[in-house]
Amino acid sequence: MNAEANFTALNLELPAAPKPVGVYKPMVIVGNLVYVSGHGPLKPDGTLITGRVGADLDLAGGQAAARQTGLAILATLRKGLGSLDRVVRVIKVLGMVNATPDFLEHPKVINGCSELFAGVWGPDLGVGARSAVGMGSLPGNIPVEVEAIFEIA
Repeated sequence: MNAEANFTALNLELPAAPKPVGVYKPMVIVGNLVYVSGHGPLKPDGTLITGRVGADLDLAGGQAAARQTGLAILATLRKGLGSLDRVVRVIKVLGMVNATPDFLEHPKVINGCSELFAGVWGPDLGVGARSAVGMGSLPGNIPVEVEAIFEIA
């Protein structure tokens, strides 16, 4: 199956592709790579999931926010590329978690996004290199921000 078919089979709902909230582009194509700017957990109704992991959200809530952030990235890719099928593979994901100082499960939070990408592009092409780090805060008190690099055809 291709990415669009996998997306449909997973019965996923995308939010509208987010508009920039500063001076940047949501994605930039250089050669056969697309660099996707940091995205937050934008829901289909246009609101954002907010809260700090370890205080306002537990691990499962953080994972859900990371998954929703991945969906926002997919919306940007689909809008910018025309189809998720243009993505050849996930190259790199950087996940940032707005967490309390005693929260230690940042990689498990970002798995919410990584597992989504693996479902769309498969366990080999949908999983790339990754970093998951904790932050003292994120814009608008969102729990997760993710940026990514993809190879495209």
